[in-house]
Amino acid sequence: MNRRTAITRAVTAILTGASIVMGSGGTRAEEPKPATATFAGGCFWCTEAVYAELKGVKSVTSGYIAGQVPNPTYKDVCTGATGHAEAIEIEYDPAVVSFEKLLEVFFATHDPTTLNRQGADVGTQYRSGIFYHDDEQKRIAEEVIAKLDAAQVFPRKIVTEVTKASTFYPAEEYHQDYFATNPFQPYCQAVAAPKVEKVRKVFKDLVK
Repeated sequence: MNRRTAITRAVTAILTGASIVMGSGGTRAEEPKPATATFAGGCFWCTEAVYAELKGVKSVTSGYIAGQVPNPTYKDVCTGATGHAEAIEIEYDPAVVSFEKLLEVFFATHDPTTLNRQGADVGTQYRSGIFYHDDEQKRIAEEVIAKLDAAQVFPRKIVTEVTKASTFYPAEEYHQDYFATNPFQPYCQAVAAPKVEKVRKVFKDLVK
């Protein structure tokens, strides 16, 4: 078993075996409303492809968040000068897939211990981040990170930033559904495809 497989299994075991109870959000008669989650975990082609696989995920949009320049372009963000992270905005049904489960997939499919990089992709735009939309998401994210660090699942401490979601700018149209429309592109074959295959294997009960 390689180290990445061992880490994936450890993440899943810890977060499945020590579930973090979410708030009730209302009476039993109420149906959960669609919710939004925003994550950054390196190149958005990969993260988008991963979450597009999951039940309960209604849409995934690639884009940019947490920068100082309004309406950035991909070229702008790639310079690292705008402060944005490549990110995805997920619309999901919490009655089908919980925020905690989305985080489980998040930590199992990228390296949250490398500052401003994922593999060969280097720069602040490739940082690991959870951009919460309410206090409950913030609490859950911080508790998940604390549990993973305490269990020493990763060889180094998690550096994922947990910050309040700011304006999310959708990326250019050609970035949307990139893996689905360009499955044989070399980067997709080398980086995105293995992540998607891992999700299909490890999280098969979550896959559509």
